[in-house]
Amino acid sequence: MSTGVGISSCCVSGNIHSGTPTGRVETVGGLQTYVAEPPSGSKAKTVVFLVDIFGWELPNVRLLADQYAKAGGFYCYVPDVHDGDSLPLSFLQNVEPPLKDKEQLTMIDKAKNAAIVPATLGPWLITHREGVSRPKIDGFVNAVRMIPGTNKIGAIGFCWGGRYAILQAHGQSKDENGASIGGVDAAFACHPSLVAIPGDFDPVTKPLSLALGTKDSLLDVDSIGKIQDVLAKKTDVPHEIQLYEDQVHGFALRGDFSSEKDKKSQDEAAQQGMAWFEKYLS
Repeated sequence: MSTGVGISSCCVSGNIHSGTPTGRVETVGGLQTYVAEPPSGSKAKTVVFLVDIFGWELPNVRLLADQYAKAGGFYCYVPDVHDGDSLPLSFLQNVEPPLKDKEQLTMIDKAKNAAIVPATLGPWLITHREGVSRPKIDGFVNAVRMIPGTNKIGAIGFCWGGRYAILQAHGQSKDENGASIGGVDAAFACHPSLVAIPGDFDPVTKPLSLALGTKDSLLDVDSIGKIQDVLAKKTDVPHEIQLYEDQVHGFALRGDFSSEKDKKSQDEAAQQGMAWFEKYLS
């Protein structure tokens, strides 16, 4: 039986990072896409970023794509797989306000904020269910694979997008016409949500790396143990699980840079992903 791991208010907590993204916006595969080029301009090592519920315009994900491009030499794409329907950043601030504001909230305010999460996330998750989102992501990967100069492709995903990075590690699948679609050469999933265990991990055939926090409310110790058990049986598929002490859901993308420990964990997760892709996309 598959165990589903869902989304709570923890999935919408976190911080917006400062900085100015240096990439550009193009249309790729019919989707608006943020593109970050490496200094060499080479597409030999390509990485597709599969976003969380806050989407492709979140400054954090664009800044991270810039980092992968500049420091790792990867050609990075951050597609709008939500078709303009990502949750607004104001939702992040409402659900998880700054600590100084949070301490001033009344019980009524806290109750209102708690009610916002299921009322907003529920309908959004139905709209962006797997039957809608996976074909869109598969199609984007196909489009990228057709771009001249592209060699191997990796997928990195966060939270909601983390699960789709894992699904891309299943390898190519078939559409209704029998044509091969989707599938990447390696995947890196950071604190994935809504995963089915073992259902999402049994079909993995491509190198898969996971960055997980020990205090992730969406992937508890028991769930992590089950994932480890499934992957341990895949002796022919490269895989790794890195655990980050005291890190909560979202730490690899929306960590608190005012905390030295949190910033260090986010930096180490970025290094984990770049090392994985350097090994399996080169």
